[in-house]
Amino acid sequence: MSSRSLSRPVGTAAPTAAGAAPTSSAAAAASPLVSNARRQRPRFWWVRTISPLVWVCMGIMLVFVTCGVFAEVIAPHDPTTNNLRARLTPPAFVTGGSTTHLLGTDQLGRDLLTRVIYGARVSLLIGFTGMLLGAAVGALSGLTAGFRRGVVDELLMFLVDAWSAVPFIIVALAFVAVLGTHLWVLVLLAALSGWATYTRVTRGLALSGREQQYVVAAQSIGATPRRVLLRHILPNIVSPMIVLATLELTSIILLEASLSFLGFGVQPPTPAWGYMVSEGREYLHTHWWLGIFPGVAIMLITISISLIGDWLRDLLDPTLRTR
Repeated sequence: MSSRSLSRPVGTAAPTAAGAAPTSSAAAAASPLVSNARRQRPRFWWVRTISPLVWVCMGIMLVFVTCGVFAEVIAPHDPTTNNLRARLTPPAFVTGGSTTHLLGTDQLGRDLLTRVIYGARVSLLIGFTGMLLGAAVGALSGLTAGFRRGVVDELLMFLVDAWSAVPFIIVALAFVAVLGTHLWVLVLLAALSGWATYTRVTRGLALSGREQQYVVAAQSIGATPRRVLLRHILPNIVSPMIVLATLELTSIILLEASLSFLGFGVQPPTPAWGYMVSEGREYLHTHWWLGIFPGVAIMLITISISLIGDWLRDLLDPTLRTR
């Protein structure tokens, strides 16, 4: 053995010739790092998928939510205080208007901007609460029907079919006639309006999920049905449920506005957009702002929620997601 080889420290690799290719072990160690670096997405990659129209819709939703939460701070007047001397004052941008009432006043002299702001609180409170309750009940019943099958599935789907066969506006009027027009009754109706849709969608997702290999593997090692539902099937149906919830929120807001328009929803003097439109229809030819501004508020919030829901569907669906 030569003295040069003995002088080299133990554990160091022999030098390679200039221009020689790296060893296979070094290349294998470096390739995963390179591939992971290439596949790694930016932290806020989803921001690039938001179109300018969706940004506008998000801004509109932020304004309505802020108005609903901080109505006492934002509103310039009391929503129930009458001022007959200022009744039917036109908006500030119309001839004869006053900057004291930017959107004018109604037939009792109440500030219209204040009532629109407080109306956002009522609509969003009923909408979000009813959406969450309906999603919880529908997801639970759909998961139970899709995973257990048998008599439970047939019974739940019979209830869903029977519920869907009756026009919901008739059911809503019957509930209001029996239970009254309290706020909790409207929240209950909002929850009941969408539970059948949640059940159908969740059941279909549970039926397809219970046949997946990871579920079969979990069952083969002794996982309980509760663990399979909560740990394996439920996380994989969250994305479709979020998209469905945004669409159902629009339906609930329109339902509350329809009931208030017919006089079976939120009762005066509490401001409600549907009731304000109903009051303003008698003045459309002479004092148009009474019904136009609440109607515009309903239109803006429903369109914003629908477009945000479409964006969420494209973002959360892998088949529709683009780079």
